[in-house]
Amino acid sequence: MEIILSNGILVDPSQDCNGKYDILIREGVICEIAEHINPAGRQNVDCTGLTIIPGLVDVHTHLREPGGEEKETLLSGSRAAAVGGFTSITALPNTQPVIDSREKVEQLKERIKKVGLVRIWPVGSVSKALAGEELAEIEQMAAAGIVAVTDDGRGVQNATLARDALKLCARLGIPFLEHCEEESLAGCGQVHDGELALQLGVPGIPASSETVMLVRDLVLAQECKAHLHIMHVSCAEAVEWLRMAKAAGMAVTAEVTPHHLLLTEEAVKEHGTLAKMKPPLRSERDRQALLSALIEGTIDIIATDHAPHTIEEKKRDFTSAPFGIIGLETAFPLLYTFLVKSGMLSLSALVDRMSCRPAKLLNIPHGTLKVGSAADLTVLDLQQERVIQPNCFYSQARNTPFGGWRVSGIPVLTMVGGRIIMREGQIIN
Repeated sequence: MEIILSNGILVDPSQDCNGKYDILIREGVICEIAEHINPAGRQNVDCTGLTIIPGLVDVHTHLREPGGEEKETLLSGSRAAAVGGFTSITALPNTQPVIDSREKVEQLKERIKKVGLVRIWPVGSVSKALAGEELAEIEQMAAAGIVAVTDDGRGVQNATLARDALKLCARLGIPFLEHCEEESLAGCGQVHDGELALQLGVPGIPASSETVMLVRDLVLAQECKAHLHIMHVSCAEAVEWLRMAKAAGMAVTAEVTPHHLLLTEEAVKEHGTLAKMKPPLRSERDRQALLSALIEGTIDIIATDHAPHTIEEKKRDFTSAPFGIIGLETAFPLLYTFLVKSGMLSLSALVDRMSCRPAKLLNIPHGTLKVGSAADLTVLDLQQERVIQPNCFYSQARNTPFGGWRVSGIPVLTMVGGRIIMREGQIIN
């Protein structure tokens, strides 16, 4: 059966497209884009008044399976992704056990096959068991299909280990995703090292804990000629170093999260542990620096850092509650509402940073709706408004400070490989 998406506004930065078109899909592949395609004998999906974009791609997703299924599973995370308009997400390796060998990658891929909703791309760890002492089986994992490596959750503290991993990544052609945190500086910090930390009487996490490791890794990546990707940039100082590195022509990319773009440390006063994350929410100066860096291109992409935790965990006292919030179901509407509608970013630029560029970063053949590409796409109702209701999430987790926020730009259809998997907020089996 052929499918036509008719009368929609196609916004696809990968082919500089922004206009009203019909899209013909055959056997899961886009085979024609034209102003009008005859719908006779074809399934017609009327997209009048709606916007069609390449499916969103998230390079920073914690799915918790195996070992943390009480927080999230591959299935529940996939459903959340589909509702949020994501067609490709990663499975980061800080699970139990850690994804640090070819065997574990292959086991994970077998579990992914059974889910069958969005595309899930495995990421391997840099070090065995995330211990930071011995390299994981990076070469073997690459052969098994990982798209990147990271020890996210903690930075790679050993410079020699980081250098060895970067050399391998350069040879294998995969990016090294770094959680920049120098633990000797971050210590047992709980929030940004500023006035809030003093008010709460808890240790702070200084911006220098991020920038010290960032600078170290820039030096190592340049020496190794590797692609270094900086995860969840949070401070103005890191932005300045990234700006200098890019001006020097270094192969470095960076991401920012929706929560670091939209919130400051002040949110902790209102939301408590729901606004506790690492790196922490920082000052308004930092937030403005991140926005400017995203707009100008110093920060390349937006990633959710979807980090599910149980309600019980987040109800603990502040110092013992875990870091992290979820984001798959809220990321696009939040950013469309507060960046695009406010005029700070165009819709095309937002799609570029949430779909086209992330796909290129991971070297996966998505983030585009060019003829011949897989029909991985998202249909948006830019006019529809909705109040974020965590109790209605498909994710098993509820840990978000954005509950009650009114947003627009709602994904109303998600398609993967020509198959509709979400329509009007409902998962299609």
